[in-house]
Amino acid sequence: MKLKITFIVFLGLCSSTLMAQSKKVQQPMVKADTVKKASPLSNIITKNTESKIGLISIHKTGDKYYFEIPDSILKRELLVTNWLVKVPGGSPKFGGEMMGQKTICFEKGFNNKLMLRVVDVFTKADSSNAISKAVENSNVNPIATLYDIKARGESGKSSIIEATDFLKNENSFTMIGPEVKSRLGLSSMAADRSWVKSVAAYPINVELRMVRTYGASGAPTKGPGGRDIPATEAARIAGAVTLEVSTSILLMPEKPMMGRHFDMRVGYFADNAGYIPIADDQQKIDGKTFIVRYRLEPKAEDMEKYKRGELVEPKEPIVYYIDPATPKQWRPYLIAGINDWNVAFEAAGFKNAIIGKEWPENDTTMSLEDKRYKVLRYLPSDVANAYGPNIHDPRSGEILEGYIGWFHNVMSLVHDWYMIQAGPNDPRARTMKFSDELMGELIRFVSSHEVGHTLGLRHNMGSSSLTPVEKLRDKEWVEKHGHCNSIMDYARFNYVAQPEDSIGSAGIMPRINDYDKWAIKWGYTYIGAKDDEEDKKIVSKWIVDSLAANPRLWFGGEGMNHDGRCQTEDMGDNSMKASEYGIKNLKYVIAHLPEWTKEENDLNKNLTQMYIQVVTQYRRYVQHVVGNIASTYETIKTPDQPGDCYAPAPRETQKEAVAFLNKQVFETPNWLLDENLLNKIGSPARIGSVSTVQESTIMQLTSDRVFNTLNMAEQRFGKGKTYSMVEYLSDLKAGIFSELKTNKPIEIFRRDVQKFYIQGLFRALQESEKGENIVALLMMPNAAEEQPVTVGTDVGPILRLHLENLRKEILAAVPTIKDKDSKEHLLFVAERIKKALK
Repeated sequence: MKLKITFIVFLGLCSSTLMAQSKKVQQPMVKADTVKKASPLSNIITKNTESKIGLISIHKTGDKYYFEIPDSILKRELLVTNWLVKVPGGSPKFGGEMMGQKTICFEKGFNNKLMLRVVDVFTKADSSNAISKAVENSNVNPIATLYDIKARGESGKSSIIEATDFLKNENSFTMIGPEVKSRLGLSSMAADRSWVKSVAAYPINVELRMVRTYGASGAPTKGPGGRDIPATEAARIAGAVTLEVSTSILLMPEKPMMGRHFDMRVGYFADNAGYIPIADDQQKIDGKTFIVRYRLEPKAEDMEKYKRGELVEPKEPIVYYIDPATPKQWRPYLIAGINDWNVAFEAAGFKNAIIGKEWPENDTTMSLEDKRYKVLRYLPSDVANAYGPNIHDPRSGEILEGYIGWFHNVMSLVHDWYMIQAGPNDPRARTMKFSDELMGELIRFVSSHEVGHTLGLRHNMGSSSLTPVEKLRDKEWVEKHGHCNSIMDYARFNYVAQPEDSIGSAGIMPRINDYDKWAIKWGYTYIGAKDDEEDKKIVSKWIVDSLAANPRLWFGGEGMNHDGRCQTEDMGDNSMKASEYGIKNLKYVIAHLPEWTKEENDLNKNLTQMYIQVVTQYRRYVQHVVGNIASTYETIKTPDQPGDCYAPAPRETQKEAVAFLNKQVFETPNWLLDENLLNKIGSPARIGSVSTVQESTIMQLTSDRVFNTLNMAEQRFGKGKTYSMVEYLSDLKAGIFSELKTNKPIEIFRRDVQKFYIQGLFRALQESEKGENIVALLMMPNAAEEQPVTVGTDVGPILRLHLENLRKEILAAVPTIKDKDSKEHLLFVAERIKKALK
């Protein structure tokens, strides 16, 4: 349920015939028998014409398509959005991903032409400003296409243009996005294997669907970070890729909603581009970026009640319909997940603001593609996910189209999470097939999370860090307050609670909580300000006052800034304590896996699957702890708020993290190595899960980012006030090479850990002395934080001295080591260090 900030919508499956669900002529706007034979219209609208009537009516006569553009929408702004609908197996892109968006408008042109313009929605000036003339004189929206007006409509209030080329051929409005072409390795379109699949017209939107075939080399393509992405099987076998794509044309409001300014302290999506207002009294030009939200206003007759603080129903509630393809047993839970948000909207002054409904299956006047309806679409896919995107007005942030994509296989995802994280506390989780009641509860939670995204809310990965770990084991407290302060966090289930705590479902399951109510209140409360600048002043003060009164309302971002408090899948205010409790529960799960996964004729497939899930969960706990090392706390504040915006993670926290890793990771986790289990699920010739976790952990701990951050923090905040790189390496060495002092035999996993450690240091030393990351930075400037250049810093000398001292300690200890394998291993390591330092 990871969600990208890029918004995506899957338009669903439709009939493969061009004019499915339409009659030969559906109430055509023009009747052929009323037109004189000499009229050009009679050659366009004939008795054999198939028509779809709507915002832009679409007529098909023979193999030609025509758009009928009403005069009423001339100069009105239309949002054109392109989507992937179906993709080949193995594709790195998915059905439902958005490929591009443009704003257009039609205008009457010269010599009986109709102009299609691309609209610049970003540079605007109010007509009351003298500078608006300059904006008008300096900017012109480009004319993308000129169309001949083939005929006027019967009433003389519409223009008919031929759209055959627009639909059948690629153009700047319907073309495959450059990223999609690059990732799939596509070349030119094969016109003989491409066609228009369907068209549909509705009161506020037009939906066009095309099947397109492209040449494809079959060679790997480059993905993020320069990694190779294998070509699809279709490209390798046939040298071609066929896609199903769609183009949606949506009428935008004639008068944009007043926008609410984006603020980093509250987690809303925003239009990334923003727009640039020009005004007479400006001394510099500042862009405006508005949050993404629905238009929610009180009814005129209820305005005084609303101002008095009484709950009122909105003028237009937010209604989500459940796809009729959804299995009936899950519909009530999906609807409950939608309706759960009403408690948050009550904080904004509205009751019954959001409503979940079943789709009226017998109502033939409604269509799932009609953008007047918000729909949760149920998709028969093996993808274990769900997502909640939206399409919004780039001028104001108003959500124009809300949609939830629900993949059937999301149930396998929540099953595995719940068994592993909640199995020790909830007996219902100890089986490979959950009851409908339990699965329904899990579906309800996911539904609420995805609805939050469609309302405009981003993930708040910092919310879970605001709960003290010990409160997660306090039955009364956690069942009352919940284990996480926001359902928009990725704090799935309360994995800290222990079986002896007897905590029920209310203390294990996520819920809409204090932060969610506050975020909806901030984003949706109707103010009635005279303009967006006055609105901005009011809602900015709300943030300062509310956070001062309740720090649990903090928005911590989406976990991409190396702030140890804002990590995915974690919980509690101390990653080390929470992970210790989590590992204790995993040991309970491992001991019971054979019993919980047993099914007739299973051949240990279930056991293998859930053992992998245990290791995956263990790796998550390890990652949470690693995230506290070289962590920088980021707390966005205004100039009048006390305290710094940036500070290093406390030294004591980072030392505690290293101590945890030395004990729980680098000391061999034998609880994961139960031979009775492993000998049933995997060959010993395969790479072991334990070694994989140990190696990847050391690679992170010895990364350039970690060393650079520790070094820079000491420069910024001063020696003795931070966790220095020297102290950090000393703590790691003391744990990883503890046998140098204890003289204990170094068993096989420990020998590997020690080799992983020096290899990680060798790589970091090489970068610090040769600057190998410079090339990567030149190619990918955004990689600066992940791949910093450490040449010329103290990183290299510190690493070199550390390795030299480690070699001396090894050689000094070798004479005291009695175990033959251990002695030979240490001599090997010492020689490797010697060669590396040369």
